[in-house]
Amino acid sequence: MNYTLDFLPVIDGLPSLLAACLGTLGLALGGMILAIIIGVGGVMLRDSGIRQVRWFVIAFVELIRNTPFLVQIYFIYFALPLAGIRLDPTPTAIIALGINGGAYAIEIIRGGVQSIGKGQIEAGLALGLHKAQVFRLIVLKPALRAIYPSLTSQFILLTLTTSVASAIAAYELTSVAQRIESDSFRSFEVYGAVTLFYLVMSWLLMRVFGLIQSRYLSYPVK
Repeated sequence: MNYTLDFLPVIDGLPSLLAACLGTLGLALGGMILAIIIGVGGVMLRDSGIRQVRWFVIAFVELIRNTPFLVQIYFIYFALPLAGIRLDPTPTAIIALGINGGAYAIEIIRGGVQSIGKGQIEAGLALGLHKAQVFRLIVLKPALRAIYPSLTSQFILLTLTTSVASAIAAYELTSVAQRIESDSFRSFEVYGAVTLFYLVMSWLLMRVFGLIQSRYLSYPVK
């Protein structure tokens, strides 16, 4: 079979693809912020003294981690309207990404919190700090140092997961690529370019996360 490469559709669609990269990063950023909120809140609830709350968090984590992301985003977008909750594709994608990432963030953050010695926590309580202050001032930053690589890897994975949002026509890179491919029938060229875009975005995120770690989370050199 003779196949002649033709990147003209990709070149013509380059402005749309670059704009869609920003859409992808926007979805990822919104999902990351929501995932961090869910992760920190979930850890605090998971370690609360109320048994029903602890079991709810455990059940939430198990449900999200053991079901496909595509099913989760379909449920929010197609099933919730039956209960009167109707969302546009973009907020649906951000919420689904946040919930999915939050379930993993709970376990990652909880592992970091458990690595902190109980003596430090007891010392903070003995100084008169509230539990929330102990968590924020004594537990969170050292734990964040320990879990930062795992957490950032999960967030990069979350960025790549935004491609699934094309299933509900959310504005992101894969959905725009699908439109260009359906118009031009140049699958190899279009998805080859999209692969490169995702690779560049992942590399840039790794660089940004690395700079944040070296600037704010590295131990001071004596």
